[in-house]
Amino acid sequence: MHVNEKNRTPKKEDLDAGPSKSELKRQMTERQKLAEVLASLSSDGLKSIPMDEAIKVAIAETPKIKSFEAIRRHKQYLGKLMRFLDDEELATIQKRLDAIQGVSKAETAKLHFLESYRDRLVADDAAFTKMIEQYPDMDIQNMRTMIRNARKEKEMNKPPKAYREIFRVLKDMGI
Repeated sequence: MHVNEKNRTPKKEDLDAGPSKSELKRQMTERQKLAEVLASLSSDGLKSIPMDEAIKVAIAETPKIKSFEAIRRHKQYLGKLMRFLDDEELATIQKRLDAIQGVSKAETAKLHFLESYRDRLVADDAAFTKMIEQYPDMDIQNMRTMIRNARKEKEMNKPPKAYREIFRVLKDMGI
């Protein structure tokens, strides 16, 4: 670094040399965390991520590692591999990852909705009446029987066979 002779301050062009060591460390940590999230994906999810095949192979090996120290070293290795990706590639990976996780969040929300719908059907006959109005093509007698059986199972502390069956039927109906 060049120093100005008069007041011993660094020159401006030397200060703009690039990101600081702290910034580089933050970027490395972010990339390492991204690799950890990618490692938690299913194999199908990982295949859909657009990135270098060597990184995909290294990420796919993560679940096989059992030792704590080996996992720590492997995460650092993944961070090192991710360091060679440019910002555009990282943005593409993050966008695809968000899409995958968004689908799973939407699916989870739908399952929660079906569960609450089933609970309303079992708890209240008025909910079943509304369902008949909305879905006149469904097998009304079968659904009524399942609801009655689910109520009996609950009263007698039996396994919730009919309760689960109602959920499956609702899911198959596309509610």
